[in-house]
Amino acid sequence: MKKILFTVLAVATLMLVGCDKQKSNENNPFMSEYANEYGIPPFDKISYADYEPAALAGIEEQNAEIDSIIKNTAEPNFENTILALDNSGKILSKVGGVLFALSESDNTPEMQKVSEKLLPMFTAQSDAMYMNDSLFAKVKAVYDNADKLGMDPIQKRLTEKYYKRFVRNGALLTAAQKDSLKEINRKLGEFNLKFGNNIQHDLSECIFYVDKEEQLKGLPQTIIDNAAKLAAEKGKKGQWAFNAIAATRLPVLTYADSRDLRRQMYETYTSTASHGDEWDNSENIRNILLLRQQKANLLGFNTYADYATDPYMAKTPKAAEDLLMQLWRPAIKKVDEEVADMQKYAAAHGDTAKIEACDYYYYAEKVKKEKFNFSEDDVRPYFALDSVVKNGIFYAANKLYGLTFEEMPDAPKYNPEVKVYDVKDAEGKHLAVFMTDYLPRPVKSPGAWMNAMQEAYNYGGENVRPIIYNVGNMALPSGDTPSLLTWDDVQTVFHEFGHALHGMLTRVPYRGLAGTNTDRDIVEMPSQINEHWAFEPEVLKHYARHYKTGEVIPDSLVQKLNESAQFNMGFMTTELVGAALMDMYWHKKAWTPEEAKNIDVKAFEQDVKNQLNMPALVEFRYRSPYFKHVFASDEYACGYYTYLWAQVLEADGYLPFEKAGCFDKATADAFKKLLESGDTMDPMELYKQYRGQAPTVDALLRNRGLK
Repeated sequence: MKKILFTVLAVATLMLVGCDKQKSNENNPFMSEYANEYGIPPFDKISYADYEPAALAGIEEQNAEIDSIIKNTAEPNFENTILALDNSGKILSKVGGVLFALSESDNTPEMQKVSEKLLPMFTAQSDAMYMNDSLFAKVKAVYDNADKLGMDPIQKRLTEKYYKRFVRNGALLTAAQKDSLKEINRKLGEFNLKFGNNIQHDLSECIFYVDKEEQLKGLPQTIIDNAAKLAAEKGKKGQWAFNAIAATRLPVLTYADSRDLRRQMYETYTSTASHGDEWDNSENIRNILLLRQQKANLLGFNTYADYATDPYMAKTPKAAEDLLMQLWRPAIKKVDEEVADMQKYAAAHGDTAKIEACDYYYYAEKVKKEKFNFSEDDVRPYFALDSVVKNGIFYAANKLYGLTFEEMPDAPKYNPEVKVYDVKDAEGKHLAVFMTDYLPRPVKSPGAWMNAMQEAYNYGGENVRPIIYNVGNMALPSGDTPSLLTWDDVQTVFHEFGHALHGMLTRVPYRGLAGTNTDRDIVEMPSQINEHWAFEPEVLKHYARHYKTGEVIPDSLVQKLNESAQFNMGFMTTELVGAALMDMYWHKKAWTPEEAKNIDVKAFEQDVKNQLNMPALVEFRYRSPYFKHVFASDEYACGYYTYLWAQVLEADGYLPFEKAGCFDKATADAFKKLLESGDTMDPMELYKQYRGQAPTVDALLRNRGLK
């Protein structure tokens, strides 16, 4: 997942007391150049008290820069308006880069308080900027006169991007409408933040205990050890404690022989943030949906789905839904076959009970073992996290693009578990700083993602290279056993590194077009293409080595891994497409205040399942109360479908490597050019420039065994 953060550009909406600000910032690390070679934030010197005064000072700095743009008496042009806008707010960007990173990956109670205070401030500043009539008049003048001003295509692209962003954020509204939109955005920010915090709390704090060892039968020893450790930490030594974070949940659902344990885990997870009062997200969902509907109406759209799809490749909710249904119909048909196989296996082994949703992972693994003589347990010892990183993703990046990764053990880190690398290009020149943070902890949000702590840009005599980070929640090490990954985890590491490559390789002049600052329906394509190298035999044999013996993964296991690659694909496609369709159904309805007030979240989800004829044994990948992509921010709201849209591009886009070879230089160079290009041209044109044609859905259906 790519966490999308837009540069916050503000106008003078906050009045500051200069002497107080200056006193607060005398020793504030954000207020001076970072004293290290690549501008890595000095995390050990940044205190919680530094964020607010630095943010206010950054707003003041940016206000002055924007005021200068407005008061400039020269004819508006690219340099004095668009470029000045894109290059403004450096202090604020520094604060935001660290704040957004730590509020997701090291979200301590103190950091939560900082976020709760500052994130609404950032929202307010963005609103004020995009609704500033004088500033918009300058931007519009450049946009309207692009040809007359002799701008090159990249300058036109950045100008168009800013113009459209102003319009989508209310620049054409009346003063009263702008005030309404500001209030809507302020409230949305508050509810988004509450939604995410509730999920984090429930996943880490909703714990159930096991006091009988026989209930643990089938579980990997590392899971048992970590459960005993958690119980001891909670004052129940001698028992085993479980929460529903992915690193624990998936092994329990897959390997626990006890149906009661599997059911307890399943119910704990699927009730995340939807029980009790304080941490229930139902009310947040009601408020968010109504506010989004009001926002869409203000901006001239019938529904939020119309607003959300308008600027992207799909253009309309119908086009997005049509794509999803092309995948949905064959996927649910495949699920019926998979369930029949599991029920047959269960009966043959003495279990006559009807398989339930909590049994799906367990019996899928059993059938996989029987059908292919293959289990996740067979391969996990070969997938040590450190090897997957250094001998997998780094190795492939070196072979494809000539990149090298040198660890910097003394570099600043926001957490001791973080590793920092100096990334050099094929000529040995510094390309980027890359940080990895793969292990779970209570203060980290669930899931995996990439972001930029510092964007790249190359203008005004400055060639600033990016600081990119990958975050995950992989299996914890236990004793002498390192973090051992499932095959799905391995693909996740390659996926997020694909985003990282997109951010690190960028070679564009302007920050607003750099790296992953692209449309969201193409931003997932490079990451999904990068997953393919996890499967390639040359790469696989380089990183897949037994953590004890160093033995390379046997050919027999590689063959079984490939043979089983399409196994259970009906289930995986159904839960993913189902979640995307549910997201679409939430947002294609024009909610009235009365309807929104009376939303029954569970009933709505069941209605969607009924309309789609969704198999009973498959749950949405994320139920609404913990669908963080969609309700914890607006960036993927009514946009979860873009993962599938990008998978169409990915499956079609990897075909040249399949034909020419996974390390074919000409193909790698062409794809590298796409990664370097950021958002400098229309994404479909950029794709066709690389691929030579528009994509089709055929390759994706074939890859998933659905055609």
